[in-house]
Amino acid sequence: MRLGIDLGGTKIEIAALATDGSELLRQRIATPQGDYPATLQAIAGLVARAESQLGQRGSVGIGIPGAESLVDGRIKNANSTCLIGRPLRTDLEQLLQRDIRLANDANCFALSEAVDGAGRGARCVFGVILGTGVGGGIVIDGRVLVGANAIAGEWGHNPLAPTSDDPLPTLPCYCGRQGCVETWLSGPGLAADHRRVTGSEFSAEAIATRADAGDPDCQATLGRHARRLGRALAAVINLLDPEVIVLGGGLSKIERLYRELPEYCAPHVFSDEVRTRFVPPVHGDSSGVRGAAWLWN
Repeated sequence: MRLGIDLGGTKIEIAALATDGSELLRQRIATPQGDYPATLQAIAGLVARAESQLGQRGSVGIGIPGAESLVDGRIKNANSTCLIGRPLRTDLEQLLQRDIRLANDANCFALSEAVDGAGRGARCVFGVILGTGVGGGIVIDGRVLVGANAIAGEWGHNPLAPTSDDPLPTLPCYCGRQGCVETWLSGPGLAADHRRVTGSEFSAEAIATRADAGDPDCQATLGRHARRLGRALAAVINLLDPEVIVLGGGLSKIERLYRELPEYCAPHVFSDEVRTRFVPPVHGDSSGVRGAAWLWN
């Protein structure tokens, strides 16, 4: 039995998978806000209850909103700030009395979809998170690519290239850099672009809903977002050339993206034909927790 845990900013979810990938159990609780010791205890409690309910012990994989430092093993780049600088793996291994595997939550999403989701059967899958932030994960031959600096797939903190018809003002990113992909293509980035152009304040979800209802300003905002996403993903294709790109996160529910991305990517891809497939996730919001379980595949 494999136990997967998705450690998010607002909820902690656990799922138990049988060897064939079938789901044996799923539970979730609220994340203790800003409380690292309570977060450790919450994870341990979920594992104990799951194993008691199912009557067996399982391997434990955990997806986190950050990464482990290769210098000292402590958590870095986490938007759940109480994890930053903490020896999460060591603390959990002591608490659970077993080895665990940790991975970035975007890597877990990509792994889930590569193993038995939208990218099943593909040798190279790029999993994209388009939500509060912009993340990515790379899976090659069924294994997550971590990278020499534990940042493989972090395309959201590359700069988005301007074009003559889309010059892009320079915007600061929370990471300290300027003009990152995330500042334009995340949900808050889309909402901010709409506000700059129209003066109207709507969430990304509301913009998508209003666009479907025929609002021309919201349709134009989604058009700019899709074209920029096409440019940004073309850079990924030029470097990685994945067979499948799976879109996840809240913005992945915008259906027009799957129709428009091939057209918007093509002019920026160094090839006479783009065969990369752009697909929605099979497992949706469950991909993170399933991918964490598959870390022991």
